[in-house]
Amino acid sequence: MALNPASFHFGSVALNSWDSLPSCPISVFFQRNSFTQGFSFFSPALMGHGPRSGLRVKAYSGDNQLPQKRDSSLVVCFGEMLIDFVPTVSGLSLAEAPAFKKAPGGAPANVAVGISRLGGSSAFIGKVGEDEFGYMLADILRQNNVNSEGMCFDPGARTALAFVTLRKDGEREFMFYRNPSADMLLHESELNLDLIKKAKIFHYGSISLITEPCKSAHIAAAKAAKEAGVLLSYDPNLRLPLWPSAESAREGILSIWDTADIIKISEEEISFLTHGEDPYDDNIVRKLYHSNLKLLLVTEGPDGCRYYTKECNGRVKGFRVEAVDTTGAGDAFVAGILSQLATDITLLQDEKRLRDALSFANACGALTVTERGAIPALPTKEAVANALLKSVA
Repeated sequence: MALNPASFHFGSVALNSWDSLPSCPISVFFQRNSFTQGFSFFSPALMGHGPRSGLRVKAYSGDNQLPQKRDSSLVVCFGEMLIDFVPTVSGLSLAEAPAFKKAPGGAPANVAVGISRLGGSSAFIGKVGEDEFGYMLADILRQNNVNSEGMCFDPGARTALAFVTLRKDGEREFMFYRNPSADMLLHESELNLDLIKKAKIFHYGSISLITEPCKSAHIAAAKAAKEAGVLLSYDPNLRLPLWPSAESAREGILSIWDTADIIKISEEEISFLTHGEDPYDDNIVRKLYHSNLKLLLVTEGPDGCRYYTKECNGRVKGFRVEAVDTTGAGDAFVAGILSQLATDITLLQDEKRLRDALSFANACGALTVTERGAIPALPTKEAVANALLKSVA
């Protein structure tokens, strides 16, 4: 549906020409109707005619007013959303791959969609390019019932791209195109702080810490969430090629470590952060546990996960499946556990129920690796339930 910019209404004020638009960001509120059906609405026609000096269109989902009190189970995910190009044949280099499958991705966005697929309430905050890929990603969020109030579009930068090499075992290597991409250019002034403060959990990674202005926006968002009593969830999601150096990556990841309430890391990330120490040694892992932390999770791929709280620790076995593409498996795991904690945070005080929730999260990760791409492979709650039933049959 195209919108005619000749006469467009912002609230009660009609603007007859784009020349009369101010250069500062403008929020456009779309009311629920038969076209938007209560979801976020984006118009390439509208945005393509806007001034390049900073017109920012926001789309508000649901009834045309923001909720006035905190959503008791909302998980807000902050960071990057991009396009993954996944080879159609595993075990080949990028140059040898005959073709690629286009798939939406980006760890925070994967988690947001994963939570929604599981029946939870989620929102995404980040920036994409004012381009066809950006519009596509916004539509993916809409289709998956993810709140997109906090999504912004940059008219001067492209949506990030990542080409993924799949080894024969399904593991990946990445080549990124972001010089800079739109996600790196999110400013603190563009943050939807009201949305952040309404969350039960605020989830983020470390990629948004690499460059300014996104780094400052990330720190400000986390600070606002913390001050509002929102739980902070952190998955470093180490991508070394994006950092200037290994040491800068280590320093950047650890710079916000002590503010998180929940942290999920992989075995490889433990080795990296501890300068090569044994990731299977509980004493080594405990060194990463800080006094404010409520839950530390270590993912072990098909072997499941380990968990550490102040009172207990243990291991929950995984699910054996034939891996096609491991892209998004960790994000699916995070979506699984956060969807459970957002509904009932008291799981952290009950080890048996925590273990059940982690088994659910393990099943989410396992199902995701059986298909190519991250978001396309994220499972529904029904699919996870069926996998858990089969595991005990």
